Order: sequence, then C-alpha cells, then structure tokens
Amino acid sequence: MHTHYFYALELPGEIKEILKGIIHSLQEEMPFKTWVHPQDLHITLAFLGNAPEAKIEAANHRIEAALNKSTTFKLQINQLGIFGRKDSPRIFWAGLEESTELNEVRNDVFSASVESGFALETRPFSPHITIARKWIGEEAFKADLMEEVNPFKKVLTFHAERVVLYKTHLGKSPKYEPITLFSLASRS
Repeated sequence: MHTHYFYALELPGEIKEILKGIIHSLQEEMPFKTWVHPQDLHITLAFLGNAPEAKIEAANHRIEAALNKSTTFKLQINQLGIFGRKDSPRIFWAGLEESTELNEVRNDVFSASVESGFALETRPFSPHITIARKWIGEEAFKADLMEEVNPFKKVLTFHAERVVLYKTHLGKSPKYEPITLFSLASRS
C-alpha cells in the first residue's frame, strides 16, 4: 500500500469547526458520496505522491529556509465551487479570495519540492478546500444551487500561519496525519 505525502496550508482549528457546521448543513442539500472529515480540511500546495524519505528531508529543508521570510497573512473563504463535470462534479470545494501571499507561499513550496527531485503536476494553482467528493445525486448537479446555499456570503476570514507536510492513511478517518509543521513568521 502506497503512502502519499503532500504539503498544504493548515486551516486553524476554529475555522475547521465553523466549516464542520457548514458541511453539516450542506450535506442535507447536496448528495455527494464522501464528505471530508473536518480535521482533514486544508489547502493543498504540492502533492508529492509516494515519496522517499531523503527527498522529503531535502524538500523540508528548502521549504523551511524559504518560509523563513514569509509572514502570516489573511485569507478569505468566499465561495463554493466544483471540479469535474458540470452536471456530476468530482470535487466540491470552498474557494478563496485571490491572495498574492498565498501564491508566493505556494511557489516557494512548489519550487522547493521540484528542486528536491519531485515531479509535480503542472496544472495552474487553483487554491481550494475540498469539502466533498463524487456527486451521487439522482438529478444532475445544478450550479445555481451553490449560489443559493453559499454559506460564505459573509466572507470567512482567517490567518494562514502554518504549512504542513501531511501523510495520507487511506481507509482511515481523519486520514491525513501531520508529519512536519512549518510556521510562518508572525507579523511584528
């Protein structure tokens, strides 16, 4: 069984709690096969896949150095969205307002991973928090429902403080185990 690793921006505990309530109310409206455990909510920065320890150590080292100059920053969750087919989405997510700081942190983590020998996917970065997977509704998914039930009409704001290396445990819930934490510098 392959273990997968990925770097992600951690969501603060209180935000996971708020999202847990939001997910609970969305579950009633939206028939998705699996809903993400609140502890597993995150923003993926780089998916490493199955990774040898030496490469991870090299990447960790580079990321630590790169993030030393990054400070904590504000992020805002403001929308719902989907990936996959419009009528039967594969991924249902909470989206974020455009953030230069988030893009910079992601670039640092991405470059550090590539420099350490990881082959990463090159799709453009589209920051999101996956909340559910695989539409199983009897009827086609309707995009306007997302606007109707959008719980983020009042934007949810939080401070990004840490990048985490997670290890995936398939078949477990929660399934992501934090392995290494990288704190961003506090704003003085």
